[in-house]
Amino acid sequence: MNNVYVIGVGMIRFNKYPDKTVRGMAHEAIDLVLKDAGLGKEDIETAYFSNTFWGLFSNQHSIRGEVTLRSMGIGNIPVTNVENACAGGSTALHLAYTGVRAGMYDVALAIGSEKISHPDKALSLGAYAYCMDTEGYEDQIKLYEELTRRVKIEIPEGQPAPGEGHSVFMDAYAMGARWHMTRFGSTQRQMAVVCAKNHWHASLNPLAQYQTNMTVEEVLADRPISYPLTRAMCAPVGDGAAAVIVCSESYLKKLKNARPVKILASVMGTGRDRDIDDPDIGERLAKKAYDMAGVGPKDISLAEVHDATAWGELHQTESMGFCPMGEGGPYAESGATTLGGEKPINTSGGLECKGHPIGASGLSQIHEIVIQLRGDAGKRQVQGARLGLAENGGGNIGVEEAAMCIHILEAPAK
Repeated sequence: MNNVYVIGVGMIRFNKYPDKTVRGMAHEAIDLVLKDAGLGKEDIETAYFSNTFWGLFSNQHSIRGEVTLRSMGIGNIPVTNVENACAGGSTALHLAYTGVRAGMYDVALAIGSEKISHPDKALSLGAYAYCMDTEGYEDQIKLYEELTRRVKIEIPEGQPAPGEGHSVFMDAYAMGARWHMTRFGSTQRQMAVVCAKNHWHASLNPLAQYQTNMTVEEVLADRPISYPLTRAMCAPVGDGAAAVIVCSESYLKKLKNARPVKILASVMGTGRDRDIDDPDIGERLAKKAYDMAGVGPKDISLAEVHDATAWGELHQTESMGFCPMGEGGPYAESGATTLGGEKPINTSGGLECKGHPIGASGLSQIHEIVIQLRGDAGKRQVQGARLGLAENGGGNIGVEEAAMCIHILEAPAK
């Protein structure tokens, strides 16, 4: 099996772009990744294109990657279209990694582009429901009702009803948060600490959608979405694109000025039916990733984890093994996950602040890890960063993500 290296990353700022298109944003990100890798269009041997909602918003239901690449002069190569909800970008990278590792290709492109902002806000928010089992939606609601009876956290008066003016995904995250509060005693304030930390990180990231600081008190005082989540704790609707180029070790030897980041582990898995108290998909896949990389949680210098809400980061901090289960809240309060702490998490600002254009989100995590491992992150640089982990979940069935990918990357040799 071949060793696989990231030799290029590219990303446009995530934001709301009324005048941009999925295709156009992808072109921008591809131009950036080619420049970073020092390659031309003709050097790409295969491509994996991640997108979720282009069909819903603009009726481009198929051949999305072919349409995008051919229109910028990249043709006559295998193109695979990837649709895996929020984990689409990391799935595209996993497939690119697999192709190169197997020796089928020497150079592979993973590209994700998504446009979710729309004049019809109900359409934008409603789109997230398609990342669940739509035919089994009533069963999902019954499950939430059952879990509500087990969760002992009372929802304060005046909180929005489930699905009222927000994505059903926020109700799913809020249910998980209340379960954690019931079982481990975590608090809404601890989730606000996570969010305020990410706002500070994002203020240092010129590619983040939100670049303003928020205090813990401001996060708590923001508009309620689904208890205990406030608006600031939830990833915004937005647009963007990100891209990664990987290559084989033999190809790497041909490059003169490469700054390769080695992929030590790339694992992908799907959720399972389980009780809410059982180990989740993140715990299961993290063990596989650590085994594949030959490292453990203590060896990781920094991580980008899937924080579609602040609760998501708190929980994934535990699932990745960075702290004991149930201690994600106190761990965040200790400052450990803040830039300068022992385990900086979401130095990009995370999905909460950097933004979450679904098909591009997983690759934006890789972008952050790579520039950190290269030492190019500027004011938010993690000093001495050697190993980075990216965890990207997608969709929801039952009580956990429908899909997930975890990557562990190693800094270039000095």
